[in-house]
Amino acid sequence: MKRLLAIGEALIDFIPAESGREMKQVSAFAPAVGGAPANVCGAYVKLGGEASMITQLGEDPFGDKIADEFAACGIGCDYVKRTREANTSLAFVALKEDGNREFSFYRKPGADMLMGAEDIQESWFSDIFGLHFCSVSLGDFPMKEAHRQAVRFASEAGALVSFDPNLRFALWEDVTALKKVVQEFAPMAHVLKVSDEELEFITGSGDIKEALPQLLTGNTRLVIYTKGSDGAECYTRKASAFAPGEKVKAVDTTGAGDGFIGSFLYCLSADGITADALDEMTEEQMKRYLAFANRFCGKSVMGHGAIASYPSGEEMK
Repeated sequence: MKRLLAIGEALIDFIPAESGREMKQVSAFAPAVGGAPANVCGAYVKLGGEASMITQLGEDPFGDKIADEFAACGIGCDYVKRTREANTSLAFVALKEDGNREFSFYRKPGADMLMGAEDIQESWFSDIFGLHFCSVSLGDFPMKEAHRQAVRFASEAGALVSFDPNLRFALWEDVTALKKVVQEFAPMAHVLKVSDEELEFITGSGDIKEALPQLLTGNTRLVIYTKGSDGAECYTRKASAFAPGEKVKAVDTTGAGDGFIGSFLYCLSADGITADALDEMTEEQMKRYLAFANRFCGKSVMGHGAIASYPSGEEMK
């Protein structure tokens, strides 16, 4: 299998000691390594693949913690830079009574935000399977241009490009700017993952089939539509598929969506599905990949944290 790269934020998620409470009511938080692109790498590696993260950490203890955990779980750190210009980003998470998550971010700026296009080297992208990214680091700061450069290098190298908007409204003063940047970057990706909670904001429609013409544009060949415990759907211009969700008792859903796309990308890589081959995938193939990713998520939400809760390849057997 070829290597997966992901670019964006690597941060510390502070997980609440108890569920069913608002942020202001939580009595204690425990630090866990997170950040959506890092979680995707973690899922890919846990299943037996090779993945490396492109990011920047602060010269601080939290940066050390992330680097140590990456090394321990096998996420490549060759493209992880360190800086003294800003601290490592932090994110506090609360799991409210209605099941929704509440976020509070400490990154004004975070070290990851200051990585620029000049830090991205073309040689990193030779002979890789793909590049994955999200929208958290697409604000008006240097990391946005680092993403643009990485996507360009990956595309020119023939790699598959994957985008999960992973919307975090708390990070944007103007949500119109968030919508605009998602709509700008989405057509650059061959694989686009959108959740049922994000679809209407991005496209203006809550109906996936009605929204598809807006999503299957530009380079996009495959749209993955996730619906939590209600399962997930896949669409190309030629075929579609559905797989039901896993019915489990969820303990912590942190990183579940990242685990889904990470395990789905692992399936594509394991079967040698390139960007050019996405259009030719059959309904049976897509259904099999969706079912695997749903099962991966079902196992992960029964544990705490993100990467730490992801099942290994052996556990998935």
